[in-house]
Amino acid sequence: MRIIFQDADILVCIKPPRVLSTDEPGGLPDLLRQELNNPNADIRTVHRLDRVVGGLMVLARNAKAASELSRQVREDLFQKEYLAVVHGCPECTSGTFTDLLLRDKARKMTMVVDEPGKGVQEAVLDYVVLATAKGLTKVKIALKTGRTHQIRVQFSSRGMPLVGERKYATLEDLCEIALWSHRIGFYHPTENRWMEFAEQPPADYPWNTL
Repeated sequence: MRIIFQDADILVCIKPPRVLSTDEPGGLPDLLRQELNNPNADIRTVHRLDRVVGGLMVLARNAKAASELSRQVREDLFQKEYLAVVHGCPECTSGTFTDLLLRDKARKMTMVVDEPGKGVQEAVLDYVVLATAKGLTKVKIALKTGRTHQIRVQFSSRGMPLVGERKYATLEDLCEIALWSHRIGFYHPTENRWMEFAEQPPADYPWNTL
């Protein structure tokens, strides 16, 4: 476990791919307690990454910090920026994707739909193309909404599935999904000062090709 920053209120770390964000055996809080050698440490999840996605996360270390960070997430004060590598290339070098998404809880999948309705939520993200090579494109993504599987679905629905995607595309990429929590920004829950953290993805395929 890589811990980037910690104090009495928060802990910023790198979540490895294939680790759950939630507090259960083998989940991120559990692994952090092991890293801190303190099985009773108060570590609380306030935002999530998909299980297959790695990168930066902040966790609260007490109830007050958890409440304040959760409020920032709800009120869109919490900033999240991702890096991804997709098959193909967007028509424009930068832009905004806006869709209506419906979550199918039984199938554990999210779908783009045409009309508003029960359970349908708007999903918005901004992207910037960073590099293109050999049919792949590296993009920077700023989430404006936080829907389940949002980035994966919005790019796949436009014929640009993420490299390593298993759920929303039939691909033969022999790698983890190329989606990385690159930057997070938030107000410290007790000191009210703005904090930002940024980390690059590992130098593995496909990141090392662009």
